Amino acid sequence: MQDNKKLVFLAQIFISALMAFLMTGIMGFLHDAFGSEWHIQWLLSFLTAWPIAFGLSLIVGPISFKLAMFVIRKTSRI
Repeated sequence: MQDNKKLVFLAQIFISALMAFLMTGIMGFLHDAFGSEWHIQWLLSFLTAWPIAFGLSLIVGPISFKLAMFVIRKTSRI
């Protein structure tokens, strides 16, 4: 694997982990507001959400880069 591809892959691992961690925490707080079992539910939600977020990032990541390049090319002509 090329260094650039390794970097993107590793970044997707970190981004998906952080987004899953933050989103499950925020949504868990909004739902239960730190109830007695909140931390356990957060952990279970995170462990479920992270692999899903990672898989989806592998799909939407390349699409997002292409869209960003398209927008930059279009706006640089203006």
